[in-house]
Amino acid sequence: MTGTTSLTETELRYQLPEIITETLPGEKAAAILARRSEAIPASLTCVYPVAIGKAEGAIIEDVDGNRFLDWVGGVGVLNIGHRHPKVVEAVKQQENDYFHAMINILTSEKYITLAEKMNDIVPVKGFKKRTFFANSGAEAIENGVKVARAYTKRPNVIVFSGAFHGRTLLTTHMTAKKANSIGLGPFPDGIFRVDYPNLYRKPAYYTDDEAVAYYIERIKRAFDELTPASQVAAIVFEPVQGEGGFIPAPIEWVKAVRQICDENGIMMMTDEVQTGFGRTGKLFASSYYEEAGCAPDILCTAKSIAGGFPLSAIVARDEIFKGMTGGLIGGTFGGNSVSCAAALATIKVIEDEKLCDRSLELGAAYTARVEEWQQQYKEIGDVRGLGGMIGVEFIKDRLTKEPASELVNALIQQCVQNGLIIENAGTYGNVVRFLAPLVTTDEQLEAGLAIMGDAIDALCTKLA
Repeated sequence: MTGTTSLTETELRYQLPEIITETLPGEKAAAILARRSEAIPASLTCVYPVAIGKAEGAIIEDVDGNRFLDWVGGVGVLNIGHRHPKVVEAVKQQENDYFHAMINILTSEKYITLAEKMNDIVPVKGFKKRTFFANSGAEAIENGVKVARAYTKRPNVIVFSGAFHGRTLLTTHMTAKKANSIGLGPFPDGIFRVDYPNLYRKPAYYTDDEAVAYYIERIKRAFDELTPASQVAAIVFEPVQGEGGFIPAPIEWVKAVRQICDENGIMMMTDEVQTGFGRTGKLFASSYYEEAGCAPDILCTAKSIAGGFPLSAIVARDEIFKGMTGGLIGGTFGGNSVSCAAALATIKVIEDEKLCDRSLELGAAYTARVEEWQQQYKEIGDVRGLGGMIGVEFIKDRLTKEPASELVNALIQQCVQNGLIIENAGTYGNVVRFLAPLVTTDEQLEAGLAIMGDAIDALCTKLA
């Protein structure tokens, strides 16, 4: 089967990357990209010369017939891959009945069934749980803050360096990278930021244990310097920072945050927008916390919840939701019936196909290869993550750890020209993130590693 022949979706799912046009973008893609430049704001930036035609599993075919291996997955949206057949079937069945029922007006059984499922699987403190749905990750975080404030009757929220929580006005302010908020103020009051535990860039000469203690102390100091603990509604963090550079929170730090919250009546809230639904080797990264006795009070998630359909969820114990009076939460499209049907099918796929186990396999195989490269090339400074959510930090010098942002930009272009789509992350854009769909085959993984390895070899400096 050549790249010039249109593949059926089933065949496409198992193909390998192949570029058949002389240049990228091809003729048809170039025409669409030209239209893009005239029709939408330039601030919606895109560095990839790809106009998608169809996709299945971990493979994208563009409008010119080029095939790409997708290691971005809509930035964590496609843990079960593009167009999983069981999700397609569930969506078709729901569309035969009705598209939408606003939960404040009509009761859709799909909404209730999905809420029941989330109450069963989401690791938050408490026996009886409740769930409601919004549309995006930012909406979930914003609603999570509302829930925390309503329950505690407190105004303030602590967030962290490197955080990314969304692009609404509140979540933009909660997000650390200020390039995302230029000219958008004034911002809401009550958001205070402290240092996130980045062990690769910890204070000089600290051991990991000393660094964790240092980062814990930074939170406690915030109660003296930024806001009294009695005024803090929630401490909000990502179990593995996404845009911040795929930095996992050390479990001892999480335990300390849990204790601080318990001692001060603060809600511990995890942002699992990107880490949820199998990405970290468990259904949620907070499942690791639950096992360690430090589950969150509120968990917010989105992205891979519905296999590509817009949906997000906010989950907490019953007691916390009793702080919400009528009218404080809701929304026209939150919990759309088609999205809920897709989410129920997505969760079943993750469970039936044991994709949490597959996440661990993919992450381990990817990490092992990168660690081999780390021994060969001086620009690979760190490889880290959890399960199938792995980040590789590129640097100019191993002593100074100066970020190698330009190198990563070149690496992205080198890879896409050869059929592999990767994306950067981190404050300085010098981290390559691994977000391959969990249905990626062994052959596809090896093909992607070969492309990435060749690009690293072409761009990086070999160690003596």
